[in-house]
This record gives sequence, structure tokens and C-alpha cells, in this order.
Amino acid sequence: MNPIALGLYHHYKGRQYEVIGFAKHSETLEDMVVYKALYGEGGTWVRPLSMWDNPIEVDGKTVARFEYVGEASGQLELAEGVKVIQPL
Repeated sequence: MNPIALGLYHHYKGRQYEVIGFAKHSETLEDMVVYKALYGEGGTWVRPLSMWDNPIEVDGKTVARFEYVGEASGQLELAEGVKVIQPL
């Protein structure tokens, strides 16, 4: 089971990202989130899960660093394709 949902997230600074997977740091075994930017060149990044899920303070208010928006359209298409291949 994944620690957070795959899909679209809104960063508190206003940018959009898509969580595409999870990994472990090769030296520390720390859980990492693999995500890509949905702007500019769309780079792929990793961030420690502890930082992803950790609330932060902005202008005296506690906010989520990343807020889940919903499933990415590709995830929905993949899920529908799996249903077709593997009947219930």
C-alpha cells in the first residue's frame, strides 16, 4: 500500500505536480516520493516522503506543502484498461 495517493497535487506556492511513484534512498533506505512537474519542461524529481507529507507554516498559518487534487487522467485510463484485460 502506498503512503500517499498517486495523482495530482497542488504545491502551496501554486504549481501543480503529479506523483508517479515511490522509491527508497539507496544509502539511508528513506522513503521517497517520485513526482513530475506539470509546468515548464516537466522535470522528474524525488523528495523524502517525510517532507512531502509534513505541514509547513506560511504567513502564520499551518498549510499542507502538497495538497492532493485527484487522480491523473492517465491513471483513470490505465485503471479502465486493466478492468478490460482482467474481468471481475
